Amino acid sequence: MIARRVVMFIASAALAALLILVLVRLARIDIAAAVSEVRTAKGTPIVKLVLLNAILIMLSTEKWRSVDSALRASSDPVPTGTVFFAITSLGMALGFLLPVQFGMAAARTLGTHFYGKAFRRGMAGSIFEQSFDVLTVCVLAFASALTLTFRAGAETWICAAIIMMIVVYALAGCVMRVSRALAAFAGRKLPASWGVSAGLKRLSELEDAGVLSARLARRLIILSGVRFGVVVLMAGETAAAVSAQIPLWHLAAAIPFVVLATAIAVTPGGVGVNELTYSGALSVFGTPFSAAANWTIANRVLGMTASFLVAFIAVAIFAIGRLRGTGNRRLQNSPRLAKTKNSGTQA
Repeated sequence: MIARRVVMFIASAALAALLILVLVRLARIDIAAAVSEVRTAKGTPIVKLVLLNAILIMLSTEKWRSVDSALRASSDPVPTGTVFFAITSLGMALGFLLPVQFGMAAARTLGTHFYGKAFRRGMAGSIFEQSFDVLTVCVLAFASALTLTFRAGAETWICAAIIMMIVVYALAGCVMRVSRALAAFAGRKLPASWGVSAGLKRLSELEDAGVLSARLARRLIILSGVRFGVVVLMAGETAAAVSAQIPLWHLAAAIPFVVLATAIAVTPGGVGVNELTYSGALSVFGTPFSAAANWTIANRVLGMTASFLVAFIAVAIFAIGRLRGTGNRRLQNSPRLAKTKNSGTQA
């Protein structure tokens, strides 16, 4: 089993390298110039990128906490906000090393191991909350396709995106009611031997946990929409850092296709798939392919750096808090302190 996983990882890494090589050849990227651009990147956009990355993790954390509050039992321990944030930041960083669809779920499953029901709260909770991110980019991909069809510009994309998100928000209650009805039907009527019943049975479990509520769905839709906006701003900051002349709306219109392609990618961190999809999508919207390809390399390096920096800070804050808490408990339980307290009581 371990040997098979090693072989699969090597194969996926080789595929990623091959795709990057294809991109370099197609766009005629000067590697030395690309490295120089990253090394001389402007400081202010990088600081903004780090701050936006922290906000992105906060939004992802809030989505997970909202789902976790419904999934966990009343007797399950509740992690602090610092723990939630640290685990999510690690998952974001792991997304640059593992296939994107596994990084966050793996980090949260391991992170909730000591808090009860790790697979349910970590794995299932992550998949459920991230499904709203996928829903958001699917809706916005339709807005991007509509803009391309009519050969329109920023105004068309923005209007279409806003209208589509409003429609999805308005339909959230109806979709949740249908989901609850299907869950109830599966729980009462369908035999366990039916193949289709397995998925509906899991839906029934979500219904029992209270996850299929319209209020929660609307909250996750809003947070996913705001999260998408932060991702667009982050892309804009990496472009500003290396002076890439890419309109912000081109990035916003291209990102849905990039997210969908990366979600099914098997390469570590979606390397190669992410860059090729970005370059192709941006070129379709009017950005020169070579300029887009050069920017994707800088975006990968700067985005990874910001993510790992935020994860390091979050884990450091968590570790310091744990050490302080351990030190305080040891001090309270020390014999000398107990003797001092007894002496004061006797006096």
